[in-house]
Amino acid sequence: MFRWYVINTYSGHENKVKANLEHRIDSMGQRLKFRRVVVPTEQVIETKDGQKVQIEKRILPGYVLVNMDLNDDSWAVVRNTPGVTGFAGPGGKPVPLAQGDVDKLLHTGAGGGDRPRAQVEFSLGESVKVTSGPLSDFDGEIVEVNPEQQKLKVLVDIFERQVPVELGFDQVKKID
Repeated sequence: MFRWYVINTYSGHENKVKANLEHRIDSMGQRLKFRRVVVPTEQVIETKDGQKVQIEKRILPGYVLVNMDLNDDSWAVVRNTPGVTGFAGPGGKPVPLAQGDVDKLLHTGAGGGDRPRAQVEFSLGESVKVTSGPLSDFDGEIVEVNPEQQKLKVLVDIFERQVPVELGFDQVKKID
């Protein structure tokens, strides 16, 4: 029975492990025991130097998903692949993922979408400088972060009073 399993890898080597595993599956004649090998990723919008850039980011660094029919042979193919440190599960024993979890990770469920998610690079209590708008060059402290709308609520000192101001992610920059 085909189920989804999670494989531990060295972080940053997920794509290499995927390629190695697919090569081993073919070379060892195990194609009938495996359906898919996936490195779960998502599209994220980051702000770099004031520009919004869409990048692909790994959802689970250090892990690869594999849809396979688990038996001794298929287990050995995966376990002996270079870069694989084991299966995720108690004692390194493979435990299948629930289908709902797989749907969320692969964005195939009803809630999954192709809309890129904004990367939140701000946190509460951080000091920022306003870079555009009527309050440009003012400094403030973040008191609220709204990643869905890409907005921040910042307390800005105006005439020795702290005034809450709502600003977009692209209207501020962090103060080092």
